[in-house]
Amino acid sequence: MLVAAGVPGTGEHDMTSLSLSGVSKAFDKAVAVDDLSFEVPPGCIYGLLGPNGAGKTTTIRMIVDIIRPDRGTIEVLGLAPVAAKSRVGYMPEERGLYRKMTVLRTLEFFASLRGGSMPQARTAARQWLDRLGLADQAHRRAEELSKGMQQKLQLAVAAVGHQELLILDEPFAGLDPVNLDLVKGIIQDLRRDGRTIILSTHLMHEAQQLCEAILLINHGRAVFNGTLEQARAGWPSNIVAIQAESGDGKWIAGLPMVESMTGDRGQLEVRVRPGSDPQQLLAAMVGKVRIRSFQVKQPTLHEIFVQLAGASHDTSAENRLAGVR
Repeated sequence: MLVAAGVPGTGEHDMTSLSLSGVSKAFDKAVAVDDLSFEVPPGCIYGLLGPNGAGKTTTIRMIVDIIRPDRGTIEVLGLAPVAAKSRVGYMPEERGLYRKMTVLRTLEFFASLRGGSMPQARTAARQWLDRLGLADQAHRRAEELSKGMQQKLQLAVAAVGHQELLILDEPFAGLDPVNLDLVKGIIQDLRRDGRTIILSTHLMHEAQQLCEAILLINHGRAVFNGTLEQARAGWPSNIVAIQAESGDGKWIAGLPMVESMTGDRGQLEVRVRPGSDPQQLLAAMVGKVRIRSFQVKQPTLHEIFVQLAGASHDTSAENRLAGVR
């Protein structure tokens, strides 16, 4: 089983919030999830990432017991998924709201389902409306809200009631920059409250900011499970940012280890050929130009994701990441 080494909360005797072991699911002859195993430690934000069709949504639907696996076992908070439902909040990618119900009534309804009296549910609902900037929309029907407002309401539906495990599928869809920052802040607050959050998103910048560990899947199989630092170690960068003395730097593009170069004068970005070491480039420049800064750029999660998505017919990307499992 892959282990998210270095993730806060992991340890031999720690309870896991979620555990999948050898899980597979096929629809007719199409395999959506193929022998998937991973664990999510408690109290972290864990990214479930991969290209379209990788098997993310099928995996999530098995975790929340909408569908059942063909093979393998799933434990949610130490229980079978069906037994853990009351302790899990789920925000689906598709709209899951009662269209004719008002915003306030929607939150009161879900809060009441998760225990407590109706006055307590009403108080919790109004607190969430204030928190998400939806208080002035309390008496509008869900179908009357904008896409971004509906998205914020769905987050509140998932989180109201102190659910221990939150599964958020594309929570940033339809949000403008202001509300994107608001929702990111709320997700971080929920994590600080001790909740475990599984985050599935196509926005790699947000995943890179929020997630303490990530699972990359492709064609239903785990490609990588660990921290972003471990992912970067398995995908070293060949791009170097250089600040040098003002002058004609065209000769740098002609060096044998240089594949391409952009920029001019003192600001350059150089792509080193595969198999070449950036230090070879540095050695070739020393003595010919005064170098103010020479920085090998770390690959972003977006760059790793794009490379993975392009590996549909080539296993080289998966093999590179597999080296740091």
